[in-house]
Amino acid sequence: MNAYGLTIAVPRGALLADTLDLLDDLGVDTAEVRGNDRKLLFEGAGLVTMRPSDVPTYVEAGAADLGIVGKDVLAEQSERAVYELLDLGFGPCVMVLATVEGEDRAAEALRRLGVMRIATKYPKIATRHFERTGRQVEIVEVKGSVELAPLTGLAEGIVDLTATGTTLRENGLVVREEILASTARLIANPVAHKLRAAEIDDVVARLREVLDG
Repeated sequence: MNAYGLTIAVPRGALLADTLDLLDDLGVDTAEVRGNDRKLLFEGAGLVTMRPSDVPTYVEAGAADLGIVGKDVLAEQSERAVYELLDLGFGPCVMVLATVEGEDRAAEALRRLGVMRIATKYPKIATRHFERTGRQVEIVEVKGSVELAPLTGLAEGIVDLTATGTTLRENGLVVREEILASTARLIANPVAHKLRAAEIDDVVARLREVLDG
């Protein structure tokens, strides 16, 4: 267990390297995590690694006291009972509406048919965005490469997360709207936040020092 006596849920994937660097700054030993791609639970360090989309689930259930996860995941899982404590600033990306370059097929479909089809891995974020802006939309949920959808006629546009826009450009897509800016966030289990307040406050204070330094 780490010096704080807390279990921390760590996202694998794009945020992992920066998360481990931040934990190092907190004095948490991440060497075993860095040296083992297959192991998931690191009891000695008080860390458990998982898919980013699972972090709020584990934190809400109390299987982890704290978690680090992108704002995009929190926005998609807004029903999760977790406390968002701190914007950690790394892993910046933007949720966008994109369509094939040239004439905006999504806007054209909306004009012609009154509805547009949008493919996405983030159906809740997409639905809320189009409801807010008063547009009728049919959401097509996909799990894999969402960029394929407008190229094959599955949908007129996509809602997806982009960091550099390279993948969009390589597939002939252009950003039409920015929906949500996302960075990594520190989240806490509400019960742990009360019962382990001193330890969690200590982590937050130390993180603020690191981020400000």
